[in-house]
Amino acid sequence: MFGMEATNDLLFAICAKQAGNGLEEQLKRFVEEHPDTRLIIIDTLQKIREAGGDKYSYANDYELVGKLKRFADGCGVCLLLVHHTRKQQADDKFDMISGTNGLAGSADGAFLLQKEKRTDSTATLDVVGRDQQDQRLYLTRDKEHLTWMLDRVETELWIEPPDPVLEAVSTFITAERPSWAGTATELAEALKLDMKPNALAMRLNVRAGRLSVEYHIRYENARTHAGRSISLTLEPPEA
Repeated sequence: MFGMEATNDLLFAICAKQAGNGLEEQLKRFVEEHPDTRLIIIDTLQKIREAGGDKYSYANDYELVGKLKRFADGCGVCLLLVHHTRKQQADDKFDMISGTNGLAGSADGAFLLQKEKRTDSTATLDVVGRDQQDQRLYLTRDKEHLTWMLDRVETELWIEPPDPVLEAVSTFITAERPSWAGTATELAEALKLDMKPNALAMRLNVRAGRLSVEYHIRYENARTHAGRSISLTLEPPEA
């Protein structure tokens, strides 16, 4: 493509079944055959919609994206759905996405790419999502390589302040003591936190993802015959 050398890491499929009618199984087989898959792009969403029925209701849009999200979450991949916008303008830019709010409501995030004129070489990319700050990116198109280059960001990313509980856990779980297991009461005592055990367990339940990403500590909370048990395991990042 465009004079570039071929790569084994980029695969194309020219046929796809419809969501709810074989597409999920088709995608699962692909991931099983290519376990290193991290990103799947579907172009476009309209191509894999189920035929017939009330296609443009909120419930149908929510269910459609929900099916694909369950597949992505279950396989641990990022699924990017390319979709179109309406021609009508709207006060909220994301209301210009064709279909109902059920599409964005069920997805983890949305990106809206817009140009003032079709022939423009500049564009804006508006970003919203559950795990990312709302922001606008200003882009310029590289005509030689057909890519969008970042010029500037309108909203700087907000950096979440340190969490004292996670900081305490990261000090407690180290290379010298890479794992620990016990009750929430025992953990509260070990961390020397002025915090009730049930509040500590709830805090770690909610922030387990951040504990894993930022501190590389896996948190698990399981029920045993003796009651609920917490385990913490250090998982250093791969080199």
